[in-house]
Amino acid sequence: MTSPSSADRQVEFEEQELRLPPISPVALVLGLCVPLAVAFALLAMVFSGAFLTGRALSDPGDVVTYGLPIARTIHDLAAATMVGFLVVAAFITPGQTKRPGQAGWSQTRATRWAAWAGSVWFAAAMVVLVLSGVNISGVAPGDPLFFPTMRTFLFGVELGQSLVVSAVSILIATSIAFTARRLTSVGVACGFAIFALLPLALSGHAAGSFEHANAVNSLALHLVGVTVWVGGLLALLLMRKTIKGGYGTAVARYSTLAGWAFAGVAASGVINSSLRLGTWSDLLQPYGLLIVAKATILILLGIAGALQRRRVIPQLKAAPTERRLFARFAVTELVFMAVAIGISVGLSRSAPPVSQQPLTGDDLQEGLLGFPYPPPVTFLRMFTVFHIDWVWLLLAAVLAGLYLWAFIRLRKRGDKWPVYRLICWLAGCVVLVWVTSGGAAVYGLVHFSTHMIQHMGLMMFAPPLFVLGGPVLLALRVLPTRHDGSRGIREWLLLFTHSRFLRFLSRPAVAGVLFAGSLVVFYYSPAFQGALFTHEWHVAMCIHFLLSGYLFFWVFIGIDPGPARPAYPILFIVLLATLAFHAFFGVALMESQSILAIDWWHALGQTDNAALLADQHVGGGIAWGASEIPMVLVALGVAYQWTRSDERTAKRLDRQADRDGDADLNAYNQRLQKLNKRDTNAR
Repeated sequence: MTSPSSADRQVEFEEQELRLPPISPVALVLGLCVPLAVAFALLAMVFSGAFLTGRALSDPGDVVTYGLPIARTIHDLAAATMVGFLVVAAFITPGQTKRPGQAGWSQTRATRWAAWAGSVWFAAAMVVLVLSGVNISGVAPGDPLFFPTMRTFLFGVELGQSLVVSAVSILIATSIAFTARRLTSVGVACGFAIFALLPLALSGHAAGSFEHANAVNSLALHLVGVTVWVGGLLALLLMRKTIKGGYGTAVARYSTLAGWAFAGVAASGVINSSLRLGTWSDLLQPYGLLIVAKATILILLGIAGALQRRRVIPQLKAAPTERRLFARFAVTELVFMAVAIGISVGLSRSAPPVSQQPLTGDDLQEGLLGFPYPPPVTFLRMFTVFHIDWVWLLLAAVLAGLYLWAFIRLRKRGDKWPVYRLICWLAGCVVLVWVTSGGAAVYGLVHFSTHMIQHMGLMMFAPPLFVLGGPVLLALRVLPTRHDGSRGIREWLLLFTHSRFLRFLSRPAVAGVLFAGSLVVFYYSPAFQGALFTHEWHVAMCIHFLLSGYLFFWVFIGIDPGPARPAYPILFIVLLATLAFHAFFGVALMESQSILAIDWWHALGQTDNAALLADQHVGGGIAWGASEIPMVLVALGVAYQWTRSDERTAKRLDRQADRDGDADLNAYNQRLQKLNKRDTNAR
């Protein structure tokens, strides 16, 4: 036989070199979703006339005009991909059980996918940041004023600040995802990735405009819901060959999560659309027609999800390797989702029928508050005047509904759960609605005294009611236990309640400092005025005081599991010290001579400084008096628990004595006899 010539070998090598691996139809369609979303973003802007109504002080040029929506579309797709993969890795995908806490193969693979998606997301975020600055200022990169102008945009303009915070959060989440080996690290990366979405809500609605708070809150909920929904489905589709035996279970878990995401997207979409459309006839304008198109896609996706839950998931559970039907459904849904994301980007760059610009002149008060200036405050109006904060209302409704569902499920199973705990929890939800949407919230932005009522409601009234509801203990008794190496809500709750972080926070001194010390830090720093002028600081205030109040009361009267609590005398000492400090804070406000957040009150047109100072003194009295009743009740609760603890200890010792014939007492008496005998002999 003759060996092939070098020319034949060269031809064969070139043929092999030209032979590319086959591209699967799924990968091809998913790859086309990116240009599809970009195309629909541009088409939506053309349809709404966004290219004809620029937002810049001067024309930024075609690169910015067309590059910004393209970069934002890639940004949103990468965000959904990263969040989806991290959610799947942290909550859905089965793992390994040999090394507890260590991420399994499929979880590690999903986390690495998320890290690479995060790299794209961060790069797109930087491009969006620069292009947004150029778009707002109209100063091109080659201009000598570019860097000073960009510095002002990044650190002096709310849009720039929100984009910077988001980019930093993306970078942190990506860095953690690249190095994560344990599920806890994956969960932390997931938290940072979701947090990176929240500042983006500020870019969709100008501060000082009407209904700014509801617009920002609903958009934040919308962003989180969309990214979890879209990204989770994409992650499961791409990992269909990585997740093997537990694929049907993973899809079922995602389906439940997708149902919640769908509800959040639908509710927030309705709220946001109602704020941007003045009348029903606005639906016939280009902006309104784009909303109709997006809503139609949402309805179709909801129907597809219901069909998938009824037909596809049962088949996957029965035969986990038969994934073609699910893949077809998922690919079709992702195509529609890409179109919806493109339309959303186009809508964000288009002017709605209702102006989103800050209110000025005679409407300045409404612009600062975000709602009509209320009538003079009275005791009755504190309970009859409402301005609904829809996200807080939805949160309270969900908390109440979930607790009722768990209570009923536990009772049907034959287990007991005290009714008083249910009453306390529901009462806490009612108080939460009142302090965020009722008179306390409405007048809390108008007077210092009523603001202190809102503060006390968030810190003193709602938290103890929630604590007495025992939500963690109820969840642990109702939620199923997982045995496949993944972590559900129950597993994450158990991990957190036994973590070193909570062990540190639950020390009475730490909880007391966070509870009482934050009062001084908040009111005697720019944070108080910032919470009045800016929505993000106001939300941070509400969350901080709600959580610090919950932590404080849980340490003293909580029934949920957690780190071991100290002895009751220590609890009493810390409780009395906190009560004294709170009273000192109230007295300090009552005797103060400088007006806190004076710029805010003057901006509202309240320029009588003597009246402002008198109202501040009233607020100090409220801070002092409102803390007395809850603290006294908590002290009585601690005393009752102390008594019950002594009774339980006595009963336990009596039962032990009955079992061993008073062995401890006899040993103690024998020891006394030996000591007495030794003393007698010594004499």
